[in-house]
Amino acid sequence: MRLDKYLKVSRLIKRRTVAKDVSDQGRVLVNGREAKPSSSVKIGDEITVQFGQKLVTVRVERLAESTRKEEASSLYTLVKEEPIAKDNGLNW
Repeated sequence: MRLDKYLKVSRLIKRRTVAKDVSDQGRVLVNGREAKPSSSVKIGDEITVQFGQKLVTVRVERLAESTRKEEASSLYTLVKEEPIAKDNGLNW
């Protein structure tokens, strides 16, 4: 499944166009590597997204073409959520 679609279906990001823009800006990592919107996502992958001043890392548990709002969080497991330190060495 495409990264931008997964981010939308899982409701980590509400709209696919926003997911595409965030990926194009280099603010999404899949398994520690910068990922494009068209990057393939599979079960077991770890996705890290920069939201403002925090990093959210999730593990892909299952894939679905569509899902209801109540079931969206079952697509992933939250691994960690951390604030971004100003001197963490990231270029974000």
